[in-house]
Amino acid sequence: MKSGLLWFDNDPKRPLAAKIDEAARRYAEKFGRAPNTCFVNPAALEKEVVQLEQLRVIGAHNILPNHFWLGVMDRQA
Repeated sequence: MKSGLLWFDNDPKRPLAAKIDEAARRYAEKFGRAPNTCFVNPAALEKEVVQLEQLRVIGAHNILPNHFWLGVMDRQA
């Protein structure tokens, strides 16, 4: 992924899926297409990779807690 949308949400009352859904809606609004990948801090996930509908959520150590990096990534990468 060469570019994307960096989203921040530190509300402890909201579930992870709701935070990612809001970020994905903003990405689609801004770029005109839905993202297919979201990188999050691994501490936010129960396992390394999670699938939320059409969005693949991947734990990455270079993403700070409460941050979400969304974009479009080729599935072969």
